[in-house]
Amino acid sequence: MTELDVPTRAGFAAIIGAPNAGKSTLVNRLTGTKVSIVTQKVQTTRFPVRGIAMAGQAQIVLVDTPGIFTPRRRLDRAMVASAWGGAEDADAIVHLVDAQAELGAEDRGGSAADRRSADDTATIIENLKATGARAILALNKIDGMRRDSLLALSQRLFDTGVYDEVFMISAATGDGVEDLRARLAARMPEGPWLYPEDQSADVPVRVLAAEITREKVYLRVHEELPYSAAVETTAFDDKPDGSARIEQTIYVERDSQRPIVLGKGGQTLKWIGQKAREELIELLDRPVHLFLTVKVDPKWQESRALYAQFGLEYDV
Repeated sequence: MTELDVPTRAGFAAIIGAPNAGKSTLVNRLTGTKVSIVTQKVQTTRFPVRGIAMAGQAQIVLVDTPGIFTPRRRLDRAMVASAWGGAEDADAIVHLVDAQAELGAEDRGGSAADRRSADDTATIIENLKATGARAILALNKIDGMRRDSLLALSQRLFDTGVYDEVFMISAATGDGVEDLRARLAARMPEGPWLYPEDQSADVPVRVLAAEITREKVYLRVHEELPYSAAVETTAFDDKPDGSARIEQTIYVERDSQRPIVLGKGGQTLKWIGQKAREELIELLDRPVHLFLTVKVDPKWQESRALYAQFGLEYDV
C-alpha cells in the first residue's frame, strides 16, 4: 500500500496480433521508450519483449509477442509458439487488429497483404475460441477512416464472442492509447510492483543491442534483403573508461546476400553500424564502440544458440 492507501497493482498484458498490426509501436507508445524494434517489414519481432508501463499505482508488464501467422519453418513454429505462450501466462490479452487491412480485405480491390492479415486475424480468433481465452480488441491504424466503417468492423469482430470490450486507437499517434493503458491498469491484480519504477524493459542488453542493429539492417536493405538475416551479439565488454565495446555478427543465408549488407566499399555496413551505435549510445547513456562482421551461414535458422539468445524454444 502507498502513503495514500491506494493499493499497488502489477501483472502481465500480452499484445497479440497478425504480423505488422503495430504491436511493437503500441508497446513503445505505452512504455514511453523504445523497447521493440519497428520497421516496415513484417515479422521483425522474434521473441517476447517485456516493456514496463506505469499507470498511477499500477505496473503493466507488456509482453510484445511475435506476430501470429501460419508457420512453415522451424523459426516460424518457434515464434508462433512463443506468441501463444506469452498470451497464456498473461493477466490480460490485447488483440491488436490492423483496421485498415481488415477493411481492405473486405474490398475486392484489397491487396494480398490485407487478405493475409485478415486470415491471420481469423486464425487468432479461432485459437481464442478453442482455448476459452478472453481478450480486449484494439482496432489500430484508425487514422482517417470513416467512423461508420470502423463501427461496423468493430461489431463484426465483437460478435465472434472472444472479446470483452473494444478500443479504437492509433499506436503511431497515441490516439486512444491512454484509455487502453487505464483499462489494462485496472485489470492488473493487486500486489507489489515486479520491477523498479524507473525500469522500462526486462530485456538482456545483449539481445536488445542485437535487435537494434537488426532493425538498421532492415531499414537500409529492406528491398533487397528478405528475412534471411539475424544479428548476434558475440561480445559485450565494459571498458575501464566507462565505455562499452560491442561485437556483433550479421548472419545471411547466401553468398549473394553478403555484398548487399556490405554495400559498395562497405558503405552500407558503415551506415548500419553508425545508426546502431548512435541509438546504443542514447540507450546505454555512455560511449559505445561497435564492431560488425557479416557472415554467410545457410543454416543460421537451425542454430540452437540463436534460439536461446532470443528465448525461443528450438524443439517446437
